Amino acid sequence: MTPAQADKLRSCLPEWGWDFIEKPYTLYAAQKGKLNLAVYIKGPKVLVQGKETEDFVKFRLEPEILGAATLGYEEELHPERYSPHFGVDESGKGDFFGPLVVAGVYVDRDIARALAEAGVQDSKRITSDKKIRDLAHVIKTTPGAAHSVVCIGPERYNALQQKMRNVNNLLGWGHARIIENLLEQRPDCPRSLSDQFANPNIIKRQLLEKGRKIQLDQRTKAESDPAVAAASILARERFIDWLEAAGRAQGIVLPRGASAQVKAAARQVIATRSAAALRGLAKTHFRTARELAPEEFGPLEEPSGPDRPA
Repeated sequence: MTPAQADKLRSCLPEWGWDFIEKPYTLYAAQKGKLNLAVYIKGPKVLVQGKETEDFVKFRLEPEILGAATLGYEEELHPERYSPHFGVDESGKGDFFGPLVVAGVYVDRDIARALAEAGVQDSKRITSDKKIRDLAHVIKTTPGAAHSVVCIGPERYNALQQKMRNVNNLLGWGHARIIENLLEQRPDCPRSLSDQFANPNIIKRQLLEKGRKIQLDQRTKAESDPAVAAASILARERFIDWLEAAGRAQGIVLPRGASAQVKAAARQVIATRSAAALRGLAKTHFRTARELAPEEFGPLEEPSGPDRPA
């Protein structure tokens, strides 16, 4: 929403029978029966929840505040999301521990509809591992939804990164493998979509003869596409499964990201095993590895360019 739209909504809510309530991180929040509404400071963004959400959005929020009808018109507004295509996404790129996982999903109109109805969305918006696994099961069992997952474990990741010297090249290799795998299942698919991470030629150079005929599309916020969103969930599922299994084998929790907790876990690995053991558990080109074990991974240098961890 725009700030002006947020202000207009605030003034209209009492007229529509809503009661304001307190809620953190919001400009304001309100309640009406079983409907809840919150307008968050960041954005601002509006979140509506409850049984009558669809009616409120269609008959109040869109016509009177937003001035545009979008709910229920997704296919008309975004027909490309419902045409046959692959969606490709990755997980683990910014995490010190764990693999880099690239996944892809094929959708057509019926598959995209089914995934949307099941609640499939960008995995970054899902905080529950259980929900990730539940949605991954839905994706894998949806009729016609071909999928493929490539998990590049830390040892192989570190070897490939050292050889390619660039994470974008490594990502391009992973995306190309996924596209080739999906083309084995859906050889007539005309198009593949992924998030914008580099020049599409990086992927194209890695494709084999069959894959070079497909249209490669990249754009920012591609996770709004149902195929890319589904791919992000499958990639996240494989990543968290690997992290949990490796943590159990090591007898420690391997945290996500690159936080102070991550450094503490890495120190524990070094203390109980060795610095070299990180090669099988973590991405050792990250600053964290050089900071904690410079004798093993080289002196600390400021990373730059596409290899700089998020």
